[in-house]
Amino acid sequence: MKKEVTLKVKGKFVNKYKSGYPLISKEAILNLDESVEEGTFIRLVDEKNKFIAKGYFGKQNKGYGWVFSRSENEQIDQRFFMNKMKDAIKYREDFFNSVDTNAFRVVNGEGDGLGGLTIDYFDGYYLISWYSKGIYRFRDYIINALKELTHFKAVYQKKRFDDNGKYIEEDDFVTGERGTFPLIVKENGENFAVYLNENAMVGVFLDQRDVRRKIRDVYANGKDVLNTFSYTGAFSVFAALGGAVKTTSVDLANRSLSKTIEQFRLNGIDIESQDIIVEDVFHYFKYAVKKQLSFDLVILDPPSFARSKKMVFSAEKDYKNLLKEAIAITKDEGIIVASTNSSSFNMNKFKSFIDLAFRESNRRYQLVDEFSLPKDFKSIKEFPEGNYLKVVFIKNLP
Repeated sequence: MKKEVTLKVKGKFVNKYKSGYPLISKEAILNLDESVEEGTFIRLVDEKNKFIAKGYFGKQNKGYGWVFSRSENEQIDQRFFMNKMKDAIKYREDFFNSVDTNAFRVVNGEGDGLGGLTIDYFDGYYLISWYSKGIYRFRDYIINALKELTHFKAVYQKKRFDDNGKYIEEDDFVTGERGTFPLIVKENGENFAVYLNENAMVGVFLDQRDVRRKIRDVYANGKDVLNTFSYTGAFSVFAALGGAVKTTSVDLANRSLSKTIEQFRLNGIDIESQDIIVEDVFHYFKYAVKKQLSFDLVILDPPSFARSKKMVFSAEKDYKNLLKEAIAITKDEGIIVASTNSSSFNMNKFKSFIDLAFRESNRRYQLVDEFSLPKDFKSIKEFPEGNYLKVVFIKNLP
């Protein structure tokens, strides 16, 4: 059994933890010792040493560990992880039985009571992402639970940590039979190529599944579509399959060209009829204004934080100005799909950015659709920042 340390929770935070808050944060603890070994069990008590919860120590960008249980007598052992994983799998039963989607999330961190860990499913392959050295110390328990509860082709992993909180590059294969990549998976009947053996990102962001379907089924037909920060072109694929006249995909990363071509080809889309541009999105906006280009549908899904040679983008500080750039090249009655995965602000704050951007652009707007995380990305009300995805469809009124 791993050793245990007792941490005292400051008085004003006690009820928060008793109510189910799962993140062990620096500001809530009176006697936090950052030199504690990762994976050490933590016992949270109030200032009178009365038990509150138990968890583990694991440094990541969000905090210093996660609560596992509020039962003082519960053992954090193989049975504990088996029960958590069993509940998580049962919750996704409909996804496992789906005929048109075979890529989804199976364990979503604190939403499933396993903060610091995610597990995704790709047509028989499981991908575990470890977000701290602390949770990685429970590796054998978690992999054994997968072996016991599922029938898999193979398990892969991503270590999303090092001393600076960055991704560790190494052989990602864990157990089973090595896959042949790209692996072709289905989402709402369409195809995606994914690579579980390359880097931290596999080729598609599963949390946008419902948004892509809405674009395909409702908004794309007959439209000229601009997809910015396009990555591997997933939104463009669904727009093209939904009847878009043309898609333009813009991303700064050189890999986006070949990756987007690959996704188009997988879905039988004529590449010659689409534009794929490797360029800084902000430079492209200026180019579009200069050339008087305009679009019926503009998709904005920037990273929360990004750095290029000439600028730094932070969603919290810069999203409003990004929206203004998009408004300038969106046709009257056109739609802007504004998306962010930043957990540092909520949907109301995001909508205030939208309102300010339109007012400063002297434009009117209408909110016509909105999305947060899909069902498989389970979150809990006690940890609202875990429901990080915010997507709003905005009509640009004349």
